[in-house]
Amino acid sequence: MEKIKKLDIDKLKKGLLNNALLIILGFMLIVVICIRPSFISINNITNILRQASTRGILALGIAAVIIIQGTDLSAGRILGCCAAISASLLQATTYASRMYPQITNGLPLFIPLLISIIVAVLFSLLNGFGVAYLHMHAFIVSLGTQLIAFGSTCIYIDSQKGGAQPLSTLDPRYLNLVKGSFNLGFMQLPYLVVYLFICAVVVYILWNKTVFGKNMYAFGGNPAAAAVSGINTKLTVMLVFLVAGVLYGISAFLEAARIGSVTTTVGFNYEFDAMSGCVIGGVSWAGGVGTIPGVLLGVVLLQTINYSLTYLNVNPYLQYIIKGIIIILAVAIDVRKYLEKK
Repeated sequence: MEKIKKLDIDKLKKGLLNNALLIILGFMLIVVICIRPSFISINNITNILRQASTRGILALGIAAVIIIQGTDLSAGRILGCCAAISASLLQATTYASRMYPQITNGLPLFIPLLISIIVAVLFSLLNGFGVAYLHMHAFIVSLGTQLIAFGSTCIYIDSQKGGAQPLSTLDPRYLNLVKGSFNLGFMQLPYLVVYLFICAVVVYILWNKTVFGKNMYAFGGNPAAAAVSGINTKLTVMLVFLVAGVLYGISAFLEAARIGSVTTTVGFNYEFDAMSGCVIGGVSWAGGVGTIPGVLLGVVLLQTINYSLTYLNVNPYLQYIIKGIIIILAVAIDVRKYLEKK
């Protein structure tokens, strides 16, 4: 009887430790609600979902990179670069200071989207090539790509005829496509949530119903064993970064219209929010572990915390400290799980 009780206590302790971050974040939300009960409102929920959507699409790409024991520090800056391209091509034709005055008729929306995806994929494949063929650590190669993407964004925005200025006054068709919503009766559901859902379903199928997904998890769990078993590890890594690039490009296209004005600051620290959401949602830095529902839950929960801190008028600098603590806790818990398995 005592042994059974001890096992139950140990099991409870293990469960509490493994889910400590979720418990802490949940407690933080309860505190926020107690301080400002008005936080729980349809409007706030809609805003949180809208803000989490583009981060969620970005996180779906980064999650796969983490599953293969990698990381991507360049995702945010790649998003910023592609957002600038999307916004510049889709400024309203009635706007006198638009970047491309020669565009007198609005471009079809799919063209800037396609260009955004292509640019993002090229940057992402550069990361993949460095990891797969040059055997560089993903941290180093993505750090270099981050700087290249940021420099490219600055040059692009600075190249405007009137000098550096925000890329704003966007085409109404573009804004409606991204910022629009439809009536569910009790709330207005943003189109962005639908786009996130579609991306999540496609990525779920790729991860769980294809050979690529099986190879990705196998490689992440044990790269050496995956290579010995006949898996083309180089191709797997390149495909992971290819899919990530597609998702970065889509996220960038949507984010540009969501915020309505693109500057060189767009994309700053986006990758850290996305990675934090992934780890909170159960994606392991040790590789080979991660689910789509977990990623979505982690991103939404993290965005809820971010939104609540702003809602309470917490000092922005203090918010950075809180985010840093959350990241450290998330990784510490993940490392503990990994060491226990070993």
